[in-house]
Order: sequence, then C-alpha cells, then structure tokens
Amino acid sequence: MDAITLLRQGPVVPVIVVSDAAVAVDLAHALVAGGIRVLEVTLRTKAALAAIRRMRDEVPEAIIGAGTLRTRAQFEACVDAGAQFGISPGLTPELAAAARCTDMTYIPGIATPSEAMRAEDEGFLVQKLFPAEAVGGTRLLKSLAGPFPNLRFCPTGGIDVVRARDYLSLPNVLAVGGSWLTPDSALAAHDWDRITTLAREACLLTGQ
Repeated sequence: MDAITLLRQGPVVPVIVVSDAAVAVDLAHALVAGGIRVLEVTLRTKAALAAIRRMRDEVPEAIIGAGTLRTRAQFEACVDAGAQFGISPGLTPELAAAARCTDMTYIPGIATPSEAMRAEDEGFLVQKLFPAEAVGGTRLLKSLAGPFPNLRFCPTGGIDVVRARDYLSLPNVLAVGGSWLTPDSALAAHDWDRITTLAREACLLTGQ
C-alpha cells in the first residue's frame, strides 16, 4: 500500500504509546470498532515491537505501523515484527537506504522547506510534518503548498481534536497524527469503550 492510499483510510492516525503488550490487542480492537484502522505504535517503550506483532497477528482488519523510527536497526526490527508501515520524526541517509530495501510503506518526518526538499529528492512525496504545532502548523503547511504542489503531509505533534479540523481543511494534508485517541488514563483503566468513542468522533472529522 502506497503512502497516499494508507493515509486516505481515515482522517486520523492514532499515535499509540504501549507500555504493556498485553493490552495491545484489546486496544487495537477498540480503535477498529470506532472506525480507525491505521494504527501507529511508537517505538518509545520496550513493549512496542511485541505490541506490533500481537496487533498484526490478532487484528487482521487493522493496518499496523511503527512510529518514532530513528535508526536502520529499528527499521529492520519493525519489518521483522510485521509492521506494514513506518513513520519517522526526521530523515537520515540510513533510513532512506533501509526504505529502499523493503516494501514497507515509509513516511519520513520534516520540519523545514530544506528537509522537505531532501525528502523529495529521496523519492518521498508524502511526508510527516513534525512537530507540527511547534514549527508553524497550518501556517507553515499553507506556505509549503506553493513551492511544493506535489507534496502531501501528515502533520503530527501538538494536534488535538479541535486543531485537527483546521489541518484537515488544507488540500495538502491527507491525515493528521494524534495521541488524543488513546489517553493514558483510558489505557490504565482498560476503558476500551472510551477509546472506541474517541475513534468514532475522530472519523467524523473532515478529511481530503
């Protein structure tokens, strides 16, 4: 699945931090029940790879990916774990080389026009703007639309359900990433109904 098709599956990609792989399957089911199929598990915890494996094996209706990819070794470990896509906060030559050696869909992160140009030179026309709110948010994306008419973005970082609508109204935004769908309090309480409700609300956001 190419990056554009991936991000057109829904307006929001949940940025998931899983500390206990035992909850991964229930969490994935809760999000899918609310209409969110593309799930990004960040590599910020030791449980992340195991969570990706369990979600991929036990929730086939979901599309499972890895976030916060920073090294080639992490990239390869995610492929081995069954990740169907990978997202990075930035782009390095090693990550670009790893992406060329696999069929896994890859979306690199950028924060400036120069970084967007380098990623485009590497063949990545779909990019993650990160950290979106900190680097200019919707104003930056509007400015990038003129010189980069062929680029599309998934902004992530500081976006909530209110700000998401403004991002999704932009023609060069395919989807947004956000952590509000999986709040720590809901995960700690195993409140899957709450997560399903948040997913349903996210699906009502207007996308392109």
